[in-house]
Amino acid sequence: MERVKSLDAAWLYLESPETPMHVGCLQIFALPRGAGRTYVKKLVEIARTITQLEPPFSLKRHHSALGAVLPSWEEETQPDMTHHVPHHALPEPGDARELENLVARLQSDELDTARPLWECHIIEGLADHRFAIFTKIHHSLLDGVGGMRLLETMLTTSPKDRGLPALWSRHPEHHRSATRDDGEHTPGAVIEHVLHFAATQLHAMQGLYRTAKAFGKAALDPKSSPLASPYTAPKSMLNVPISQQHRLATLDISLTRVRRLGKRAGVTVNDVFLAMCSGALRRYLMEHDALPTQPLVAGLPVSLRPAGDTTVGTLVTFILSTLGTDLDDPVERLMAIHRSTLAAKHQLQQLDRAALTEYTLLLMAPFIVKLLSGMGATGHPIFNLVISNVPGPSRPLYYNGARLTAMYPTSIVTHGQALNITVLSYARRLNVGFTACGHSVPHPERIAQYAVEALEELESKLQPRRRHAA
Repeated sequence: MERVKSLDAAWLYLESPETPMHVGCLQIFALPRGAGRTYVKKLVEIARTITQLEPPFSLKRHHSALGAVLPSWEEETQPDMTHHVPHHALPEPGDARELENLVARLQSDELDTARPLWECHIIEGLADHRFAIFTKIHHSLLDGVGGMRLLETMLTTSPKDRGLPALWSRHPEHHRSATRDDGEHTPGAVIEHVLHFAATQLHAMQGLYRTAKAFGKAALDPKSSPLASPYTAPKSMLNVPISQQHRLATLDISLTRVRRLGKRAGVTVNDVFLAMCSGALRRYLMEHDALPTQPLVAGLPVSLRPAGDTTVGTLVTFILSTLGTDLDDPVERLMAIHRSTLAAKHQLQQLDRAALTEYTLLLMAPFIVKLLSGMGATGHPIFNLVISNVPGPSRPLYYNGARLTAMYPTSIVTHGQALNITVLSYARRLNVGFTACGHSVPHPERIAQYAVEALEELESKLQPRRRHAA
């Protein structure tokens, strides 16, 4: 058995019918040329024969009296692949809305904790000779970046490659082996480790003090700093209790288009994307007569994974950014976001790895305690919503000859956090998933549409000036 790390255990504690704690990815594929009507059925049959599971897909929660308080993982040796690889068929020709509705229902369902905490749903019946694979896995096992890296292991850049492995049967090393010298347990080595630990903690505390001081100054006098502080975000219709009814909307836009606009404005791609979300949320909240006078604040996950790392668990921290939703002018909103993200990144860079771990625990602990106590929607939220940017592959990929045309992320909503927006870059496109509580945040597809219109508005405002002939 393997003990679950503290932050990862929190995702297990928070699991409930209203708040399933898994993340997912909807991949859409074009059928290979010449594929027959039984292509997807055969794909399902082959997938179900692959019963050799590798971590994290082999891990299930060990159930015991102690495990309820201190959860641990155990290996599954006899998986039920019919359960893990369900087969769905939309009424042909299935459109985007029907697919989103199906995936929203699947995203709403909890994973069975008596089994390994993942499912891979294969869906046929899509229009234009396409099919889809929706994979979901518990957040205690993987974060978005780790999941993206694992998904890439089942894909190839060549349409000719066949016999590719299933996602759950092969992936890069998931644990790092700790090799120790024989002298590590000598008295001198022990003293050296104690001194190193003390020095590390002292340095971490100094970094945390500077960060807390900066947050406090920004909270007391917001005009003095562009830095957004935790738990100062306004209460909004996004920060309410949620139901079991989850909804999904998707959006696909050109990365080149967003990058061009960012270059024109002197900001990053992520700044432009945040401004799109800001414009969309401002309009959506105004329609519901629910726009706060203070600007919304977004929590932006930052991956702490080294390149190539796919270890089990969650390795992220957060920075905070204003969304400038109190500003009417879209360019002013964009620049306010840019200043805020710059300040947040600068603050994060002041922390070393040890301090980052402590910072993440201190930042998230009150939020997790509120959720565990059933008070997640009370008081000021830590931030109004999570907006996540997950980097994906830049080149087109294939799975056993089928071309991957898009992949849309799905994520977690909780009491007090009724909307999540996650963008994933793939093949010079930005694929966006809007996961929402359908009761608290109805019609998230409107937010997706308003994001497109917010981009168009920014493009109009930031058009290059034409040179007039003398």
